[in-house]
Amino acid sequence: MDYAKNILETIGNTPMVKMNALVTDIDAMVLAKYETFNPGNSVKDRMALKMIEDAEADGRLKLGSTIIEGTSGNTGMGLALVAIIKGYKLICVMADKQSKEKMDILRAVGAKVMVCPTNVEPDDPRSYYSVSKRLAEETPNSWYVNQYDNPSNAKAHYESTGPEIWKQTEGKVTHFIVGVGTGGTISGVGKYLKEKNPDIKIWGVDTYGSVFKKYHETGIFDENEIYSYITEGIGEDILPKNVDFSIIDGFTKVTDKDAAVYTQKLAKEEGMFLGNSAGAAIKGVLQLKNNFSKDDVVVVLFHDHGSRYVGKMFNDDWMRERGFLEEEVSTAVDLLKNHIDKPLITIKTEELVSHAIERMRKFKISQIPVLDSDGFVGSVDESALFNAFLEDKNTGDTPIKDIMNPPFPVVQSNTPLDKISGLIKNGTPAVLVALENDLYHIVTKYDVISHIK
Repeated sequence: MDYAKNILETIGNTPMVKMNALVTDIDAMVLAKYETFNPGNSVKDRMALKMIEDAEADGRLKLGSTIIEGTSGNTGMGLALVAIIKGYKLICVMADKQSKEKMDILRAVGAKVMVCPTNVEPDDPRSYYSVSKRLAEETPNSWYVNQYDNPSNAKAHYESTGPEIWKQTEGKVTHFIVGVGTGGTISGVGKYLKEKNPDIKIWGVDTYGSVFKKYHETGIFDENEIYSYITEGIGEDILPKNVDFSIIDGFTKVTDKDAAVYTQKLAKEEGMFLGNSAGAAIKGVLQLKNNFSKDDVVVVLFHDHGSRYVGKMFNDDWMRERGFLEEEVSTAVDLLKNHIDKPLITIKTEELVSHAIERMRKFKISQIPVLDSDGFVGSVDESALFNAFLEDKNTGDTPIKDIMNPPFPVVQSNTPLDKISGLIKNGTPAVLVALENDLYHIVTKYDVISHIK
């Protein structure tokens, strides 16, 4: 009989899959190292097992210990599987930008999950780096994994992922491309492949808001590059010891939007239901296409599974809210899609300035059409209110008709986007769109800006 003694024996030996639809503009053969076939559905299973086994071997991890780690979710899943089989407790500390699915999955396999704010400095006591370390210091018989600096992370990929890629390509691999987070995958695989053939190029995919690309190119750790980003699983605001920059030939950066859009494209055009970092990785390959020739064999590694992102990159409402959904926008009605279900907020000529201020605050809007019995007769926006306040600090009891501006232009629902943009460009803060049944809706500068590609 052919069977694994436990789930951990199924880690590794993942398939290599040829890319087709998304790489038609690339002369080289592009192969995907498809890591979702690991039992925890990610590449992180490999290093989770290695880090725990090495800690057991040298005594850092003992019977009954609690494993503690800061994770974006996938390492936590790998650690959870190993902890279940080997009998350890697990506490995972996560940043709040990670998907709800990742948190739910970790809890489903018995891990305790603690959530920390994303938009804080790494040394802030609230960051998931700091909370992980503090928990390890305060928890008796615990072990802090620290995947960022733990050498077993890169060793796992040197011992397994790298040799698999070499064998599966029969040594013909010429380029290896992967998203970089902790650095274990790119450094471990890169070290192995370059030992086999020093001419193999190793490329990292970075994200905007991360420091890797500039540091690699200049040696400068630029704090001005650090800001919050949406893409999960790659990029850092620190320099993990596992990132061996001497092995990496270069980086390319991918935007949050492109990473999300290409995550959907992988599913819809290649039948590959993968995670957010896979979208970044394949877009990185496309950005690097001028580095490949027709005889090259390019291997891109896809980290994790799409099931962890069904509420985010695979949710059109989530994509639309962030301007990531590639929709054709050509007319006035197209601009209304994000808020067509919300009522048009208006104010009457005899109402007071204080009423307008209250309405703007309540509905979080910046402009309001003004009505009387004949229809739209004026408009009021933040600038009008501000100017009125400068002239009279007690302007709150002033009727709207005394400070209002001319009415917003009214356009039809099929009015071209270019015409709307022209109206707004000429100083008009908004236009009204005439819909069916004598209904109207508003299009603002923000609506136009949010659809700029």
